[in-house]
Amino acid sequence: MSGGDIIAILIAFVFYLLLMIIIGAIYMKNTSSSEDYFLGGRGLSGWVAALSAQASDMSGWLLMGLPGAVYAMGTGQAWIAIGLFLGTVFNWVCISSRLRRYTIRANNSMTLPAYFENRFRDKKRVLLMVSSVVIVIFFLVYTASALSAGGKLFNAVFGVDYHVALAIGAVVILAYTFMGGFMAVCVTDFIQGTLMLVGLLIVPIIAYVLVGPGSMTQILEQTGVEGGASSYLSLFMNGERPYTAVEIISQLAWGLGYCGMPHILTRFMAVKNQKELKKSRVIAIVWVVLSLGAAVCIGIIGRAYLYPVILGTEGTASSESVFIETITKMFTSDMKLPFIGGIFLCGILAAIMSTADSQLLVTASSVSKDIYKGILKPGSDEKKVLKVSRITVIVVSVLAFAIAWNPNNSIMGLVSNAWAGLGSAFGPIVLMSLFWRRTNFAGAVAGIVSGGLTVIIWDYIPLVGGQTLGTATGLYSLAVGFAVSVLCIVIFSLCTKEPSKEILAEFDSVKNWKEN
Repeated sequence: MSGGDIIAILIAFVFYLLLMIIIGAIYMKNTSSSEDYFLGGRGLSGWVAALSAQASDMSGWLLMGLPGAVYAMGTGQAWIAIGLFLGTVFNWVCISSRLRRYTIRANNSMTLPAYFENRFRDKKRVLLMVSSVVIVIFFLVYTASALSAGGKLFNAVFGVDYHVALAIGAVVILAYTFMGGFMAVCVTDFIQGTLMLVGLLIVPIIAYVLVGPGSMTQILEQTGVEGGASSYLSLFMNGERPYTAVEIISQLAWGLGYCGMPHILTRFMAVKNQKELKKSRVIAIVWVVLSLGAAVCIGIIGRAYLYPVILGTEGTASSESVFIETITKMFTSDMKLPFIGGIFLCGILAAIMSTADSQLLVTASSVSKDIYKGILKPGSDEKKVLKVSRITVIVVSVLAFAIAWNPNNSIMGLVSNAWAGLGSAFGPIVLMSLFWRRTNFAGAVAGIVSGGLTVIIWDYIPLVGGQTLGTATGLYSLAVGFAVSVLCIVIFSLCTKEPSKEILAEFDSVKNWKEN
């Protein structure tokens, strides 16, 4: 790129980042209570709820991790996208409405840990502490993945040192999350979700036209893909060999994580009414179909479009930079529109920021609302809780920054670990608490602890000839952790005292609740 191209792209970035900070400052004036800061007063519209939920869900993984995996290994990597689509549909159709109703009925719960405490009448606050600790641990890794993606973006586009780029991204995200809280995060996520979708749809279409439909297969053969173009374009091939059942199950298992993602579930809790929730459901499902499909296409088309450059080889960017490299080449070399290219590159920044801000907010709510006010200082006033929330946002940002310091960390790997931990710890108990009347306190504790520990043991502790169970079996830890957690919930619930009449009556009232 020429110096003029870099300046034009930089102007686009600066404009975008300033807009996000201004939104944070505007909503800071309207944030006077913890309910405003964490749930926006339960006043989200359908469009904002849908796009903010999906934008905060997908992260830099959608525009870097998934296209990069498809670029390197082929269409077979789309099994993850299929799993995520199924998980999204299930979450919006089966979980969203009942969770929103239950959190209102369960003492107006504003966070997932508070919902567990109120749902199971946990006077000793064991669930509050355990679930808050799980959120802090795994969201640190998740936030680090987003900051790492931001660092790689600035490094690839501007040639800025990775660590300097990491600091720039962290400071901007910290600024508007610190100031505006939930509504600032949701409004910025709405903008970011729109920008992400536009970029995802337009870039692969233009690249496909520039490559020439008739040249795609021929060029893919020339890029040296494993097994040839026919294998590369097959859903059932993993490189040059067929997929195994374990590999397909592992990739589909990503969809299980949705049931336990606090930063997504809080959007369901915050929608203003049932009518808006139904609207959100349709918008979100359409968004995820288009975005996941387009992300897969970017990986495939980008392989042909960027040739003779082959990413991931010596002296080139990693395969996870395929979207960045495609936009850069398209708008600076082929179309000579660097400012427009900068706006599309902001779509990648949007994906990164929309997830990191949500994770910071959920972690802050767990520490300030659940641990500080719920356990340590029950008599704290709203101003004190808000202050602790904002301090937590700063501390978590610094810790995530430290985890993301190594530029060799894979975005896909960091997201995979965090997604598995949260999905296994919370997914089963969210599901069972909403739909199984017999679920009790003992089952809830057993489910959260067993799910989280299973992922840690499966992914981090070498038990088989110096290898972890995940490496040895090839099975994604989320599939195992989710199953273990469900089993523990059922066993412990059935082996201990059934829920009180009060809890059962509340469950039935939520089940039969009719909202206008």
